[in-house]
Amino acid sequence: MKRRDFLTLSAGAGAALMTSDGQAHAQSAGLPPPIAREFRGLWVASVNNIDWPSKPGLPPEQQRAELIALLDRAKRLKLNAVLLQVRTACDALYRSEKEPWSEYLTGTMGQDPGWDPLAEAVKEAHDRGIELHAWVNPFRARQSGAKGPAAPNHLSVTRPGWVKTYGNLQWLDPGESDASKHSLDVLMDIVRRYDIDGLHVDDYFYPYKIYTDEKNKIEKPFPDEPAWKRYTLSGGKLARSDWRRKNIDDFIRDLYQQIKTEKPWVKFGISPFGIWRPGFPPQITGYDSYENLYGDSRKWMREGWADYFAPQLYWKIDQAGQSFPILLIWWSEQNAMQRHLWPGLYTSKYPPLEIEYQIKVARGLSGSAHGHLHFSAVVLKKGMEDDTNTMAGHLASIVYPEPALVPSCPWLGSDLPPPPRGVRVSGERITWQPVDKAFVYAVQWRTGERWSIVVLPGDHASHDTGAQIDQAVVTAVDRLGNASESR
Repeated sequence: MKRRDFLTLSAGAGAALMTSDGQAHAQSAGLPPPIAREFRGLWVASVNNIDWPSKPGLPPEQQRAELIALLDRAKRLKLNAVLLQVRTACDALYRSEKEPWSEYLTGTMGQDPGWDPLAEAVKEAHDRGIELHAWVNPFRARQSGAKGPAAPNHLSVTRPGWVKTYGNLQWLDPGESDASKHSLDVLMDIVRRYDIDGLHVDDYFYPYKIYTDEKNKIEKPFPDEPAWKRYTLSGGKLARSDWRRKNIDDFIRDLYQQIKTEKPWVKFGISPFGIWRPGFPPQITGYDSYENLYGDSRKWMREGWADYFAPQLYWKIDQAGQSFPILLIWWSEQNAMQRHLWPGLYTSKYPPLEIEYQIKVARGLSGSAHGHLHFSAVVLKKGMEDDTNTMAGHLASIVYPEPALVPSCPWLGSDLPPPPRGVRVSGERITWQPVDKAFVYAVQWRTGERWSIVVLPGDHASHDTGAQIDQAVVTAVDRLGNASESR
């Protein structure tokens, strides 16, 4: 299909976001407009210092200032979730007894930066009414751009049998059951010790293929022979590719189940490669993630092993072999369990109008595509919020005219929090009595014929609007996105 066909699909979608009850509504006289529901996420990449910190070795106060500036920017742009990369390659951008400090903080793996970035990121995000998802890679052990030596407690030193060299990467072998268990333990340690809103894994399961002969596509085999031999000698019957996929299937299933046992409200998200397999749907060509990364992401979606899927749909609307809307529709059709489908956008590559159209396509698609994620923060650092020639300004002024609440997850729980009580209006000020289960409050007020809205952290109990208030309502929203009655 062509670009104009999908703009027809999304006609009016700039205003018709999903509302708190899952429907689009017209505004009723005397009532506040429905509150929009849309996940607006931002990937903040720390690997190779892509987004944060800007370079290794900065003093803690500068690292903090950069992180706070990112969160402030996200709030001003009306984003509601930040996905902070805290484990890039069996390292930690948080205080851990299981793995060494990341070299992207200090320049030296294992060196204590003097603060806990994840702990402070959670607090600062929540102080702004923003969700904080910990973004982790489960199996990469050393990135190609790594410069210094591995720390003494890095797995490449302490468990060299688990770590395989593949080209200029080091990789934790998913076929080594103890290695997979270690990663599972590390990720659950994050879930247990930090008040995160989500745990997020990306598309690196087995490494992307490299070739000894690029022209003839002669593949360099991944060196998992010891684990494979143990499997076959124990009576295993799967083909090697199927065995590798099962290793990843088991990891994803077990991680999801353990998260739900430990903290049911913590969302688990996956951002697989945007193409499951070439030919699905028929006109799609490109990389075969099923056969090359051994990630059967369609199966995970069909089994409901995550709360949201963010396939990396990093192509343009009119790119025939990898069309953004055609792929998004295909992913929606696989979503038998009706988990959230929030496409990943290559925001730092394309012009503002392309990203606006992609968001409109997602809004116009019926079903579960009520949200999206931006890669990456680097492009949103630039430009003023009112300069529509920049990506940041275009999003803030045109694409996101009002704040939105994160969609709820009814499969995790649907009990509503109690409504705020004692809502009072005095001139330009709104006050209310706090609600124990409130993660955020949506505060709406009318001045004349105009309604305004702000989303505030759950520890607030008042808001000064800067204008005379004729009418106001306050809605409490819990950690699962369930909204109270408005009062």
